[in-house]
Amino acid sequence: MANLSKVILVAAVAASLPVAAMADVILSSNDAHTVLLDGKQHVAPAPVGPDTVDVIDVTSYPPKITATFAAPSSVVGPPGALWISKDASWGIVASATKADPAGTDGISFDDRVSVFDLTTKPPKVTQTVTAGAGAAQVRVSPDGRLALVANRAAGTVSVFSVKDKQLTPVGTLDTGNPKSMPGGIAFIDDKTALLTRYGDNIVNVLRIDGTSVTIDKRPLTTGVAPYTIDINAAHTLAAVSNMGRSDGDADSVALIDLTAKPYRVVGIYGVPSGPEPLKFSPDGRFLAVGAQNGSIKAAGNPFHHDGGMLEMFAVSGQSLRKVAEVPVGGWAESVAFSRDGRTVLLQSMLNRTIEVFRWDGKALTRGQTMTIPGAGPAAFASAWP
Repeated sequence: MANLSKVILVAAVAASLPVAAMADVILSSNDAHTVLLDGKQHVAPAPVGPDTVDVIDVTSYPPKITATFAAPSSVVGPPGALWISKDASWGIVASATKADPAGTDGISFDDRVSVFDLTTKPPKVTQTVTAGAGAAQVRVSPDGRLALVANRAAGTVSVFSVKDKQLTPVGTLDTGNPKSMPGGIAFIDDKTALLTRYGDNIVNVLRIDGTSVTIDKRPLTTGVAPYTIDINAAHTLAAVSNMGRSDGDADSVALIDLTAKPYRVVGIYGVPSGPEPLKFSPDGRFLAVGAQNGSIKAAGNPFHHDGGMLEMFAVSGQSLRKVAEVPVGGWAESVAFSRDGRTVLLQSMLNRTIEVFRWDGKALTRGQTMTIPGAGPAAFASAWP
């Protein structure tokens, strides 16, 4: 009788969970309106298809795409256009650019931010709001009450209150420089966040009081053109990729000590050119760093390579040690771990694929690549760190 009661209890709990929460999923936002011309120029293809979001089940191996739905998205900016709730029942995606026949090469800046429901079959967009020009990355505070959107083209951050899976605009943070190119956002806690400013070569600490967001007077210097940012699960360490001049030189990744007051950079590590993909493993023991490695340069460029790189670093205290490296497809965008840390996904915007690897703490073993029809994968999101 006791065992039967346990079975009934488990069944009841499972039945109460949202559909999406029954499996561990990683989301991929896919840009269908941007391709690369001559290794350097973003242009709209003909015809232009819909931007999409894929739902990827990583509960077991190999991972598989279980749903796809239309939602505006873009490859422009650091690969953080997506956010997903902790229970994987809903999410948000931002769009920095859009197809526009009147725009340069058929593309113009966008400001749309879309809320979507993952419990419906198929998932669907339930709300669309506007942020600022070049809405590149969205993040929600740990308590789920505040959303910040970095507007890369406007030099601002849009502030939204969050309630009942809906966004309400409540303000705008102006960086004071329209060319600051804010991009990466990471919440340290409900009162503090970090913001990368590619155009200013600094990282700001944002102070949050309710819906009021201000910039701390002391910026952090991580390197040239800080871009992608991630924070480990313990919220003791942040990593920032520095994109440099994107002209063939080696670039860097910086570590920020979040236990010190004030926060400070405690290490800078050399990586191949264009380290856009950046992600801590869920347990914080490893840091995955991808690199474009000249793969978006024209074939005749002396720094051109056909593909990018994926490097894995062991995190020891406040330092990094490279432990593995594999070649990947060109125009590497985002990297993600499964909840158990054993599966690693890497987006190739150039090849329109998601590459799959098994990770055992020592080596990356390649699995079957997933193809994204009609679009290039540009950002990942998971419900875990």
